[in-house]
Amino acid sequence: MKATQFFISTLKEAPADAEVASHKLMMRAGMIKRLGAGIYSYMPMGLRVIRKVEQIIREEMNRAGAVELLMPVVQPAELWQETGRFEKMGPELLRVKDRHERDFIIQPTSEEVITDIARQELRSYRALPKNFYHIQTKFRDERRPRFGVMRGREFTMKDAYSFDRDVESAGRSYEQMFAAYVRIFERLGLTFRAVAADTGAIGGDRSHEFQVIADTGEDAIVYCPGSDYAANIELAEAVAPTTPRGAPTQALHKTPTPGKSTCEDVAALLGLPLQRTVKSLVLATDERSPAGDLLRTTVWLLLVRGDHQLNEVKAGKVAGLNQGFRFATVGEIESHFGCKPGYLGPIQMLQPVKVVADRTVAAMSDFVCGANAADFHYTGVNWGRDLPEPALVADIRNVVEGEPSPDGKGPLAIQRGIEVGHVFFLGTKYSQAMNATYLDESGKPQLMQMGCYGIGVTRILGAAIEQGHDDRGIVWPDAMAPFTVVVCPIGYDRSAVVKAAADKLHADLDALGVDVMLDDRGERPGAMFADWELVGIPHRVVISDRGLKEGKVEYQGRRESQATALSADGVLAHLKGVLGK
Repeated sequence: MKATQFFISTLKEAPADAEVASHKLMMRAGMIKRLGAGIYSYMPMGLRVIRKVEQIIREEMNRAGAVELLMPVVQPAELWQETGRFEKMGPELLRVKDRHERDFIIQPTSEEVITDIARQELRSYRALPKNFYHIQTKFRDERRPRFGVMRGREFTMKDAYSFDRDVESAGRSYEQMFAAYVRIFERLGLTFRAVAADTGAIGGDRSHEFQVIADTGEDAIVYCPGSDYAANIELAEAVAPTTPRGAPTQALHKTPTPGKSTCEDVAALLGLPLQRTVKSLVLATDERSPAGDLLRTTVWLLLVRGDHQLNEVKAGKVAGLNQGFRFATVGEIESHFGCKPGYLGPIQMLQPVKVVADRTVAAMSDFVCGANAADFHYTGVNWGRDLPEPALVADIRNVVEGEPSPDGKGPLAIQRGIEVGHVFFLGTKYSQAMNATYLDESGKPQLMQMGCYGIGVTRILGAAIEQGHDDRGIVWPDAMAPFTVVVCPIGYDRSAVVKAAADKLHADLDALGVDVMLDDRGERPGAMFADWELVGIPHRVVISDRGLKEGKVEYQGRRESQATALSADGVLAHLKGVLGK
């Protein structure tokens, strides 16, 4: 490819609304153009990256035995009404009507459509297992689209769906997809971790996220450097203290804490470590009739140590909270505790509440908590003496770096990541809702066991840039770069010798199957180099009159700080070695 035949549009400055590095650099490199909030056109340079990502995904999905099809972007609401998601999903689901006033949706995912296909086509156990995948445009009406392609409204994903006759077979399909994902991200040249993830309301124990490691990642990844343990922060277990609870050494005392409503402020006022305090979080659960009328509300008090954070996903697994909860209203708090938030605690409440203590709190003695009176806290609080032992003890907090790993093989570490893939065992969630059955050997209908496996194709671009960039621009892995090699001739439009050498190298590389760009625009060297460093081409060869007179050209890898002089006759062999050709 020659630059004058391609489309190159770079900017010196990013638009003012570009927030993260990937957004800024994709805009500056001319890879995307904003059309609307969270909606982008992928320009030729960016589209080349997408196609390379898609090709690797297709090769590995096919290798794993998956079969490609293509499901529509616009889907009839009837299928979504079968599963209840048409009503349950919030405004993120874009609902539209056709000219006949029939309901449709712009698909954010395709479980309903693929299950409909399976129930019509996979009628016998002989047709199973089967795994279908597609690479398709999706749309989610994000309330606040941001970070460019990292959280856009329109995006591209690879979705795969496996159908099996039983859980054991579904487990094998899951493992095949897990292995395929590892190969995909390894081939893309990304540093990543596969971490155990929460399965949410679906349940089960098979769910893994694939996280690209990046300091700007939104997700916290918990792992043990001394073992294979890895989980996202929502799932990572906080191990219960191994030392027994200490005996009381202090008397219970109602201590004035005027204007100090946070654990941090109370600890500072009392001159105590924050670890001696306990914070109170008040939740509520509502029981409703089949008609939706409110029957009763239960108020819950969750206790975590002052320096710890509540993990809402873990809290949602506590018996009684696992059908959904909300944070209590101020009115509910005042009626049960007789006090406004900020001074709440588990002693002397006006109405009964259900108390859930985190494992760490259950092992504390002589701690500090709210006194249910404005401007007061209790000090010297002890379980069994000053208040009943907690009715429920559970792991309801986020882990902290340095805590012991659940597998007992060392301390935990935490790093940031960007989720780019997810493998998930669905079981019969959709097959049961849509009556997707097959006939077993005895002719009896059985529900299909399903798995779903997603990769954010366009999100991978943003994640790769967040992981690989410097002050000059993008640093692509070779497998993802829009072009692998750029030939930069100085004076291409003025020197016949330079032009001939550049054309020959370009032709030789093209004949080897190398994705090569020849910059024949006649740009000044500084501007030319800046463009290709911004775009992130991994390998650059500079050809000049002066160098050719000495029989030399210059080679520089994008990750290298200086160029290397090479023999003009030997540069092709050098590139073949670098590229593994």
